[in-house]
Parts: sequence; C-alpha cells; structure tokens
Amino acid sequence: MKMNKTTKNNMITYLMVIAAYVIVQTMSSTGHLSRLLSGLLVPICVYTIAAVSLNLVVGFSGELSLGHAGFMCVGAYASSIFSNIASDMPSVPRFIIAVLIGAAVAAIFGVIIGIPVLRLRGDYLAIVTLAFGEIIKNIINILYVGVDSEGLHVATSSQNFHVAADGKEILKGALGISGTATLYKDLRDYFFLIGVILVLVTLFIVQNLVNSRTGRAIMSTRDNRIAAESVGINVMKYKMIAFVISAALAGVAGVLYAHNMSMLKVSTFDYNMSILVLVYVVLGGIGSLRGSIIATVILYALPELLRGFATYRMLIYAIVLIVMMLFNWAPAARDWRSRMMEKFFGKKNEKEAA
Repeated sequence: MKMNKTTKNNMITYLMVIAAYVIVQTMSSTGHLSRLLSGLLVPICVYTIAAVSLNLVVGFSGELSLGHAGFMCVGAYASSIFSNIASDMPSVPRFIIAVLIGAAVAAIFGVIIGIPVLRLRGDYLAIVTLAFGEIIKNIINILYVGVDSEGLHVATSSQNFHVAADGKEILKGALGISGTATLYKDLRDYFFLIGVILVLVTLFIVQNLVNSRTGRAIMSTRDNRIAAESVGINVMKYKMIAFVISAALAGVAGVLYAHNMSMLKVSTFDYNMSILVLVYVVLGGIGSLRGSIIATVILYALPELLRGFATYRMLIYAIVLIVMMLFNWAPAARDWRSRMMEKFFGKKNEKEAA
C-alpha cells in the first residue's frame, strides 16, 4: 500500500522513537546501561512530551508561551490527588484515569487562561503566561487536601485543615504530596514503556492535528494573521485549539512526572522549567517535532553524562548549546543542510525532503 509523503514522515518519527526504546531496552537487559542513565529515561519522556506540546504553540501557532510549567503543575497535582483518593483501584485503570484527569484539568485551565491571554500578542502574551505559571504555583503552595469518611477536605492553611483519624492527608501545602509513586510499585518496571507510549500518543495527536485542515488554519494564522482573517478564518478559535491541546498534553507530562517521583513539590514547577522546555523547542528547531525530541534527549542527558568533567561540565554544556543554535539557525548551516538534502534526496530544500 502506497503512503503519501506526510504519512511516511510521520511513520519515520514513530519508528525513530520505537527504535530508541528497543536500543535502550537491549542495553538495559545486557547490563550496558548504568543506573544513572536508567534514572534519566522517564524524565526524558516527560520533557519530550512537554517540548512536543509546547512546539504546537510556539512553532505552529506562532505564540510565545512561558506558562507550560503551570499546566504541567495542575496536571501533576490533579492526577496525584486522584491516585491517592482512589488507592484501592487496580493500578492500570487508576493510572489511565489519572492521565485523563491530568489532561482534562490542564485543558480546562488552558481554556480559562487562553480566553483573555490569546487576545494579546508577542511579549505581552509571554509575560501573562509566565505570570499564570507563578500564580498557579503559589496557589497550590498554600493548599491542604485530605480525605476521610466524611469526604474531601480542602483548606488554605494548616490551622483550618482537619482530617479524621480514619482519613489521609494528601496535599500538605509547601510539603507537597508524598507516596504517589509507591501506589504503583507493580508498574515501576514499566514506567519507561508507559512514557514511550505517551510520547507516541502525543506525537500522534500533534502530527495529525498539524497535517489536518485545522492545523493548516492554525499555521495560516501564524504566517499572516490579516490574510487569514480576510479569507474567513477565525483566528481566535484556531489559536485557542492549539493552546488548549498543548495545555492538555503538558498536563499528561505532569502526570508522568508526578507518578515517577516519590515526593512532589510545587517548587519544581517554576519558570525555570518553562524556560528549559522552551530551550529544547528552540534548539531543536521551531516547528520541528523530531528536532524537539532529539534536542530534549541530548540536552537533558548531557549534564549528567558530563559529571566526570567536574568544573568543566557546564562549560562543555554551554558550548554544545551554542553549536546546536548555530547549526539550526545560522544561514551557512541552513545552506549546507539544503545542499546535503539536494545531494542525497534530490530535493532543493528541507521541506521538500520532509
């Protein structure tokens, strides 16, 4: 059966992820994968999902969002609270429901934030989304959540928070949520597989959206807003679709992060996390999903792999960042890539080769 260019391109991306999983699993089973690298596998999946989802807003919608950590935060906490409340459920259905809840809660916040925020442009939108992330972090930082025979208890201070002896304190303000990972002891060995599956699901959603009629409308609003409006495209509607789907997928990344950590603290989801994910998107190539995956894997694992270089570790890391930026954005590098594409594929540019 013949496949069109878009389907082939999508299949190559899926096969790239699956091949990486097979290689890593082979190395792990033969004892060639260190414990340090084994501990990085699930976080790499988390940040890959976050980078691909952010690329939907930054690369395809053309808006600069710095509140991605906020969506990851609400997804992580909503799913963790559910997992602790429904601790008697079997692990597999409980985790699936937790993922759906995390995505749904993040999507709801995406709608709430997107309605006023997407009316702004450029730096203003970036500042407001950054503020959203900080507001969410500070609200969760004062929340106390528990459950007992009388139901769910929520308070904003420890003095007003009381749970009966037969109950359980779940969220303890700045102390966060502990013990979520222990609820999934039987799934611990499969978390990397689960992470890879969620990466593939994220790629499937984003790639099919981008290559659909809706995706073309989203990219038209990025390329020329006035021209898009002149042919009847509802700019606000399509930017909202991209923003909400991106928020929901960021919530999925937060779910995977929360269930992989023994202690979940809100201080982790600060603006530095949003900037880190944005760096992965920019250095991987804005609008390039494969680039986001490759940049995330390299840049997240590199600081740990360079620990043997002691004081020179961050210097080498900085040099790698500069080299990747030059390779992606320098005119000479783009010309060289175009020549390579024309030489090997007979195409004049990278878009035709893709």
